[in-house]
Amino acid sequence: MASAAFRLPAMDQEFLLGDSMRGVRFLLEYAKAEERLRAWGVRSTVVVFGSARARPAGVPTTFGPNGARWYEEARRFGMIASQRGGALTSDHGQRDNVIATGGGPGIMEAANRGAAEAGAPSVGFNITLPHEQEPNAYSTPDLTFRFHYFAMRKMHLAMRANGLVVFPGGFGTFDELFEILTLRQTGKAPAIPIVLADRAYWTSVINFDALVDAGMVKRDDLDLFGFADDAEDIWAALVERGLPLPHRKG
Repeated sequence: MASAAFRLPAMDQEFLLGDSMRGVRFLLEYAKAEERLRAWGVRSTVVVFGSARARPAGVPTTFGPNGARWYEEARRFGMIASQRGGALTSDHGQRDNVIATGGGPGIMEAANRGAAEAGAPSVGFNITLPHEQEPNAYSTPDLTFRFHYFAMRKMHLAMRANGLVVFPGGFGTFDELFEILTLRQTGKAPAIPIVLADRAYWTSVINFDALVDAGMVKRDDLDLFGFADDAEDIWAALVERGLPLPHRKG
């Protein structure tokens, strides 16, 4: 009876963390977040990506004043989207366009903070990293999750998204952006509006026209996203590109 073989599988941590149970752990990471999101009536989200290194005004960063500017616009956008998108109101127990981020600091914190200041719930999909990521203080506690698998985290970020806003960022931000663009380009995901915040940044770090000139993408592929420079313009661009709003629902 003391043998590991005799333990109930559900109570055997060594077994559950073994290689053969990787698929089960994937399922657990999907199901736990899914259960909480449904309990809160989160039917759809607006996902915000961006650098974890941005900081509010008065906190030094390597970005200089740009870091504070990006942080403040993300904060303002989180508030605007929460007030106008349906996160504050319940449609038969369902909330729409709830702000969802990667749950960490920087731009993620700013968007969650704006939602909190609007009195709305927001989602934080955190990831376990070698240098531990701490969840920011503004995502709703019951909607603040932690994942081991990037793939499952990305799936949750994408599967309820009504729209995507991408602030300046580095490798992680690029990874998330191009994954969504690839899903859209290949028709593996429904059409959603995608807006890149701060045209000057994005057009300086990525030569989109060169991709077209080299034949790597079609000119029409550049229509998958647009640009905007401040919170109000980001919201307007999302709406213009078809962000579903509560009053549009049948």
